[in-house]
Amino acid sequence: MKLVGGKVVTPGGVLDDGWVRVEGGLITEVGAGSANGQGATEEVVDVSGRWVVPGFVDIHCHGGGGESFSNPDQQRVLKAATAHRRHGTTTLLASLVSGPIPDMSRQIAALAELTQDGLLAGVHLEGPFLSAARCGAHDPAILRPPAKADVQTLLDAGRGAVRMVTLAPELDNGVDAVRQLVDQEVIAAIGHTDGTEAQVRPAVDAGATVATHLFNGMRPLHHREPGPIGALLDDERVTVELICDLVHLHPTTIRLAARHAGLGRTVLITDAIAAAGVGDGVYDVGGLEVTVTDGVPTLAGGGSLAGSTLTMDAAFRNLVLECGLSVTDAATACSTRPAGLLGLTKVTGSISAGLSADLVVLDAGLRPARVLHRGEWVS
Repeated sequence: MKLVGGKVVTPGGVLDDGWVRVEGGLITEVGAGSANGQGATEEVVDVSGRWVVPGFVDIHCHGGGGESFSNPDQQRVLKAATAHRRHGTTTLLASLVSGPIPDMSRQIAALAELTQDGLLAGVHLEGPFLSAARCGAHDPAILRPPAKADVQTLLDAGRGAVRMVTLAPELDNGVDAVRQLVDQEVIAAIGHTDGTEAQVRPAVDAGATVATHLFNGMRPLHHREPGPIGALLDDERVTVELICDLVHLHPTTIRLAARHAGLGRTVLITDAIAAAGVGDGVYDVGGLEVTVTDGVPTLAGGGSLAGSTLTMDAAFRNLVLECGLSVTDAATACSTRPAGLLGLTKVTGSISAGLSADLVVLDAGLRPARVLHRGEWVS
């Protein structure tokens, strides 16, 4: 097929009156103006007046469509992934909340099969090696220091599917655990931490490269103690996750962080729970009761924020319309940079010849009109 007439966001800039040719699930050509011929059986899709951006890559997502990735039932995992795909997320890490090591091992093993099948890009473990003082919606009774044997048990359960692990570096063995992860080519992320700047910097020196939902679940930034926020935001080696739902972070905070970190270090995430794409109600997150009211999940009884109901298309739209960044900036933060973080730039993350045909067609209001995943329309 050939998509014609849209504003196509490419690594080289926006192509007005652009076109994208797709064949065999891959992008084969990209250009502007008159396309190079047309096959007799080629379907032409007119996307005039619309944006064409790369499929979104979400590296931090716990569920959606009423289902959680913590449930080992693969059909329910598929339902969650499909719910996000309809909103433009064509590449997804399945995130797990903290749980007992045996339970998490079983969950990881189930998700590993779906990673091998290509449904998921891998697994992200948010815990259980987190600070009880900054536990958020994680059960503090389950949290523990990252003992070497426990870390290895979880990695072994994934058989290579575990791509990222979030931990608090100030815990016993925290910095050594970072080295253990990095040695096995797993991304070490810092989050849910009450550490000081002096406790965080050695973890970055050891190889930690991601700040898990910067600002949230962390010791606050203070002018005399920058803490993890100052250390991570100001270090050129660290990519920062931002939950761009305008609930977890104020638009000005998002804009300041994104502009300071720059396009090479900014990634938008959803941190979505099962409620994403469903609506208000009562949900289970890691064994804790979560109430969603007006789209905002909190622990039952009015406690901490408990993930989000965000989808990546809304994060993209918020970054542009509410935070003042450009469409090209948003495409980088939602697609190109997270794909690079996962080592997938030769597969997806930009509109370039030879990559997977993962595309999102956005209307003038930046809402998804259609989503193409590996050359097939999913919405």
